[in-house]
Amino acid sequence: MTRPLTHTLTRPRHNRMIGGVCAGLARRFGLSTGVVRLAFVLSCLLPGPQFIAYLILWALVPSE
Repeated sequence: MTRPLTHTLTRPRHNRMIGGVCAGLARRFGLSTGVVRLAFVLSCLLPGPQFIAYLILWALVPSE
């Protein structure tokens, strides 16, 4: 059985490190902020547009 997602995707004012994108994604999907940040940093070691995706999310996701 899946849990309903109750939070909308926003960047929190508190618990930010850079732009709050990882903290917002963690809260939205009910994950630990540290896990999402670690997954992002590890994904940056792989080829791909992860950093550009972060910048786009930073620009598009509203702040609280």
